[in-house]
Amino acid sequence: MGDSIRKQLAAAALKRQLERVSNDAQRDEAGCEQAMPKGQASRTDGDARWDARARFEAMPQYQQVSLIRQMGDALQVESPFFRVHEGAAGATTRIGGREYINFANYNYLGLSSDPTVVDQAKAAIDRYGVSASASRMVAGERPIQRDLERALADLYGTEDCVAFVSGHATNVTVIGALFGPGDLIVHDALAHNSVVQGAQLSGAKRLSFAHNDWRELDALLARTRGDYRNVLVVIEGLYSMDGDLPDLARFVDIRARHGVFLMVDEAHSLGVLGERGLGIREHSGVASDDVDLWMGTMSKTLAGCGGFIAGCQPLVDMLRHLAPGFLYSVGLAPALAAGSLAALTRMLAEPQRVAMLQARGRQFLREARAAGFDTGSSAGYAVVPIMTRSSLKAAQWANALFEEGINVQPIFYPAVEERAARLRFFICAMHEPAQITRTIETLARIAKR
Repeated sequence: MGDSIRKQLAAAALKRQLERVSNDAQRDEAGCEQAMPKGQASRTDGDARWDARARFEAMPQYQQVSLIRQMGDALQVESPFFRVHEGAAGATTRIGGREYINFANYNYLGLSSDPTVVDQAKAAIDRYGVSASASRMVAGERPIQRDLERALADLYGTEDCVAFVSGHATNVTVIGALFGPGDLIVHDALAHNSVVQGAQLSGAKRLSFAHNDWRELDALLARTRGDYRNVLVVIEGLYSMDGDLPDLARFVDIRARHGVFLMVDEAHSLGVLGERGLGIREHSGVASDDVDLWMGTMSKTLAGCGGFIAGCQPLVDMLRHLAPGFLYSVGLAPALAAGSLAALTRMLAEPQRVAMLQARGRQFLREARAAGFDTGSSAGYAVVPIMTRSSLKAAQWANALFEEGINVQPIFYPAVEERAARLRFFICAMHEPAQITRTIETLARIAKR
């Protein structure tokens, strides 16, 4: 039996085990009773010492992690994750003393290490320190935080904006705070984990519709809208796994006809879509108030960390006073707020950065397709997957590219279905055309081995 076949069989066997423990973990989350692990005494057994480590190791979640490690060992594939970057990451990065062409970061416009952005962040540290030191409602308000929120509200043409310390937490806490039993949350089938977590936390009914399929959503709401008090529809401006985007005007029409709230997650579309980088609103020609909740993050184009919601004043007032992720969390660090505000200012002042990013994305998509690679439904805006349809192949190709001085992350089971395994390339404005060409040519050579 050849080495390749042995590896495929080993991968299939481990995948089956991983599916089993993943199902166990999901049953745990649903509140199902779990049998006591064999040989593990209960806490009430006076003759046994409580062993927390053993109980953690018995959890299906830990077994998932262990099986993923076993899969890498059995297939002799080095883990491509948690590599240590030794400086600012952009079009290139340094790992282990070696420079790599880098396709594994969200620094889309190259602003994370821009001197002006860095200087503004440093100045905020000198003035305010490194932390807001408390919830903003209690004692953590700083002028720079409100300056950033005002600038984002102006960008979106909304009445106000509120900033949170985490993009993921923004979706979780906002959806969980605004909706509850008696409401319905409907999201794209490929919505980010934070959307799903927020919907689950809320206690509202949760349904999904096929990816970017506005017709299915329309039919779903025609059947169900009358059964619920409030309905929220959540889509993304640019999907970070596939690099495609919705027909926003269609969703806006559905919003008006069915009387539902529309939320657009612009984590990956702000700074990427539109002539000036204003996002899917500019790209689609949709009015600001046709969307009820504009969500975005500061961790991509805006070179910081955190998330925000821009919208009408009643919405923002509720979130400021009642959203747990704002009310009970420390305020956004002043240095991060200052850096993101500076990045936003630079983006608006230098639209050539956006044009360059879009040109590089088109080049990558064009050359990848010309080389015979399957790029899925990507539109060529900053995110381009190359589908491998095999977790083993995704890991092998990523490691082979790394050996050639190119850093890209594989996406494989269980993050996606096995047939959707891929390499995911994030393109930034600072990538040189020659770097993109070299990457595609190198991958084409690796794929022929």
